[in-house]
Amino acid sequence: MARRFKHLTKSDRIRIEQQLRDGKEPKEIAESIGVHISTVYREKKRGEYQHRNSDYTEETRYSSDLAEMKYRAHLAAKGADLKIGKDQKLADYIEHKIADEKYSPEAVLGEIKAQGIEFDTEIKSKNTIYSYIEKGVFLRLTNKDLPVKGNKKRQYHKVKEQKRASKGDSIEKRPEEIDERSTFGHWEMDTVVSARPGKAAILVLTERLTRDEITAKLPDKTAASVVQALDDLEREWGEKFPQVFRTITVDNGSEFSDCPGIERSALGEGSRTKCYYCHPYSSYERGSNENVNKMIRRWLPKGTNFDELTDEVLEAITTWINNYPRKILGFLTSGQVFQQHITALLGAS
Repeated sequence: MARRFKHLTKSDRIRIEQQLRDGKEPKEIAESIGVHISTVYREKKRGEYQHRNSDYTEETRYSSDLAEMKYRAHLAAKGADLKIGKDQKLADYIEHKIADEKYSPEAVLGEIKAQGIEFDTEIKSKNTIYSYIEKGVFLRLTNKDLPVKGNKKRQYHKVKEQKRASKGDSIEKRPEEIDERSTFGHWEMDTVVSARPGKAAILVLTERLTRDEITAKLPDKTAASVVQALDDLEREWGEKFPQVFRTITVDNGSEFSDCPGIERSALGEGSRTKCYYCHPYSSYERGSNENVNKMIRRWLPKGTNFDELTDEVLEAITTWINNYPRKILGFLTSGQVFQQHITALLGAS
């Protein structure tokens, strides 16, 4: 079949995914679909994610759903080559990180510094990038591409009267060391809801010290589904679960109403964790959760039906979050810092 240059369709991506699973080489795939081999290589890169096997090894796989999501998200992001001075390489890097990988300008500069990446031009201030975008210097970037539109002072509201008692201990009884984020193994838990008529939801756990993220798709936003997801997570971590998940802080939503189910072990007698409940209408008491939920919404905006969300796409989004450079961590990633603590934990046991 003659090779031609074209945009891939969802059907093409499904065929690529199947042929990669069958072990076919990019050249063979390109011929069967009728595209240049470079198109297949670019498509593989677009849809790659790290899949964790049951034995904790990881392998790189391709997801047609993930590739289609990225393609749709950036379909309009087209434009001619851009120059910042004469440093085309830096311009391309900034555009790619913000437009394609949804980085903030500060995260882009932080990653460059943390990883020691060298360019001919040096940009030291995030405000410089904001200024370039405001002036229309980047042809692929506008303000709507920015995940953070400036730093607004967080507003704290007076705690309203609680209409019903929490199902477990109040956050007021939580040890101070957890508030200070000085020790490892203390998590915040929340759900991200689907657009109607979808029933599925995403369970989000954020480790307070490292900001590492664990997610799971729930069939519905019920207490039983939350407990089942935690049971599955405990089976995955085994006897290490109580050390890694020492406490979990939640809000007073109905999906977290089964405190005994959250705390009890699914593997034996006794408890697996300790659960604390926030004050009503006080989302700032789970600030890490709130920040990560915004990161998830960069990929799954409000109006997304999670019933159609695949495990591969959710896993890829979670990997992206854990590989995102964090200013609060010295622009290391939460995944790097989390792994340091897990390694220390395993070495001490």
